[in-house]
Amino acid sequence: MRAFCYVAVAAVAALLTGCMVGPNYKRPQVAVPANFRAPEPLPSLTPEATSLADEKWFEVFRDPQLQDLIRVSLVQNYDLRDAVVRVDEARANLGITRSNQYPQVSASGEIQFTRLSRDGQFPLPASFVANQNRNWGQAALNLLSFQLDLWGQLRRATEAARANLLGADWNRKIVITTVVSQVAADYFQLQELDSELDISQRTLETRREYLKLTEERQVHGIATLLDVRQAEQLVDTSAESIPELHQQIEQTENQVSLLLGKDPGTVQRGRSNDAHALPDVPAGLPSALLERRPDIRAAEQAMIAANANIGVARAAYFPQISLTGSIGGQSSGLSSLFSGPNVAWSFVPQITQPIFTAGRIKNSVRLARAERDDAQVLYEKSIRTAFREVSDALIAHQRTRESRVEQQKLVAALTDRKRLAYDRYRGGVDTQLNALDADRDLLAAQLTLEQIRYAELVSVVQLYQALGGGWE
Repeated sequence: MRAFCYVAVAAVAALLTGCMVGPNYKRPQVAVPANFRAPEPLPSLTPEATSLADEKWFEVFRDPQLQDLIRVSLVQNYDLRDAVVRVDEARANLGITRSNQYPQVSASGEIQFTRLSRDGQFPLPASFVANQNRNWGQAALNLLSFQLDLWGQLRRATEAARANLLGADWNRKIVITTVVSQVAADYFQLQELDSELDISQRTLETRREYLKLTEERQVHGIATLLDVRQAEQLVDTSAESIPELHQQIEQTENQVSLLLGKDPGTVQRGRSNDAHALPDVPAGLPSALLERRPDIRAAEQAMIAANANIGVARAAYFPQISLTGSIGGQSSGLSSLFSGPNVAWSFVPQITQPIFTAGRIKNSVRLARAERDDAQVLYEKSIRTAFREVSDALIAHQRTRESRVEQQKLVAALTDRKRLAYDRYRGGVDTQLNALDADRDLLAAQLTLEQIRYAELVSVVQLYQALGGGWE
């Protein structure tokens, strides 16, 4: 028993003093621009510069109905639920990997009862004839192949598993930002389609009234049959676009329902797109993006895991020492199982040293290094991609805002033009063709304005996501 304890103490001491082969992780240096590229020069930034992504998603998207939809999606979305399960899988895998660093002890026991026949075929000693009942038992604690981690192989494997767990959690946060952004973008699209439908329906009613007026003018000989047919064409064009808009609305509602983890159905809407107050969009410091973007953090954890696997591969060059042992008792009398000469123990240390592996270990190390280099390339690419996405979103936000301002002026001008053209036509001063052209141009401009408003809102959503916001 004492010898067994000595062995256990020696094993723990070897664990604590053993070295760790393989490179320690050091974050690679990546050049970070001083500012994000944008159409207008951004103000000089201080280390305390704020960013749109520092705000919580419910502070950015203030529509109560949209907030309710996002809350439901964060609970029921299938992609997010899958990401949560993957975190649980990675956590369990870390527990399994880490358990290999510690001794695995099990208990075993056996009791055997035997009765011998008095009239057996084989000659038996007199003692057996006197006592035909035989009892036998054994019990032991077993140390199951405990490997001394002298070279840090098991600790490096644990390091890799821990990085995989953190990477899975950052991937979960990627899904959160994606779900929040998709729900917001689809919600704004629904409102944009609602506005287009409302414009089309109001235009249809106006054109029907105009058709009725034209038919009356034809009866009195003021308008021609050609005027009537042209008015009918406008009515039919407006009527034809409405079913298509209904189709787009219903399919978008189905898409939102899937994001919410629900069956296809209607989606409640709140304020219209033109009523949304757009938040300020400070981008913040580019260097802060590396800490905030979950995809960059996930890529870094993948690089950490790949770096740790180099140590796991290199440790195969060195001797592997494993210990197997047991201690217990064996006796024909259960009362004396653990006393006197009935105590039994065994201890089997084993050392294994690779001599010839035909390049397997060498190439395993090469593979691990190549995987680490590949992970580093993907990490650096994720940073450059993040800078590009932020710049694209800043450009989109600025340019769509400029387009929206100009389009609003155009709609105002065309509205006045249509009014004047119809007044002139009713007064017999101008032709019907000019009135119809003004009507068509106004409808197209109004629909385009709604699409630009939607694009402006989506640019805020994309900028918020590109800056790494929404997962807090």
